Amino acid sequence: MQEASTPLPRPLLILKTGDTYEELRSPRGDFEHWVASGLGAAMPVRVIDARVAEQALPPANQISGVVVTGSHAMVSHREAWSERAAEWLGNLVREDEVPVLGICYGHQLLAHALGGQAGDHPVSMEIGTVQVEATAAAAHDPLFAAMPARFEAHVVHRQSALCLPPGAVRLAGNGFESNQAFRVGEQAWGVQFHPEFDEDAMRGYIDRQWASLENPQALRDRVCATPEAARLLERFGNLVAERSAAATAPAAAETEGST
Repeated sequence: MQEASTPLPRPLLILKTGDTYEELRSPRGDFEHWVASGLGAAMPVRVIDARVAEQALPPANQISGVVVTGSHAMVSHREAWSERAAEWLGNLVREDEVPVLGICYGHQLLAHALGGQAGDHPVSMEIGTVQVEATAAAAHDPLFAAMPARFEAHVVHRQSALCLPPGAVRLAGNGFESNQAFRVGEQAWGVQFHPEFDEDAMRGYIDRQWASLENPQALRDRVCATPEAARLLERFGNLVAERSAAATAPAAAETEGST
């Protein structure tokens, strides 16, 4: 009798859409490393750079979920690599129901991919540690239900998800940005804020934008830890792991029954 083997978990894909500044990247890694650290050890992780045309975007049956990173690019510029990624993401969510979490640029790209609109915020850049308020719908959301009514989050963005996709559920906002988080369907989320940032990363972005900011010292002094926002990454990793295990259980049972 041949010994049954347990199917290996499919990796959680980090779709890299940009690079942080060199002065932040040298000592601490890039966006994908910050995201992977926040996800924890629930799932094996694979990284693909969306900007590299030679890197194929994998089919749904090769991955368990996707996190789309931030970027210094602009979704509204409709660059070829970005549009390719948007089409792929749209198919994953609409047709394959793969869990997706878009962060900042990824949040805007997901909105665009599913029929919403991304573009310049009508006021200005939002940057620093800000307070975000969860909506009533967040209390019933698989990812946001454990979030407090108000929480601190790190932000830096010139563009926003100006219009959410049809059927999207708004999960969080604040006085500057009404669409800080949304969900489409049962397992695709976008967050405008950065759960992967720590205080040093946030201060680094303020320092880089210093000359263009009004009262940058006050923004820098306002930076603080954002543990509730950070936990979203770990919860997403756990959610993907649980759903992946549930999906592979029937296959494993069938394999064992055939031996």
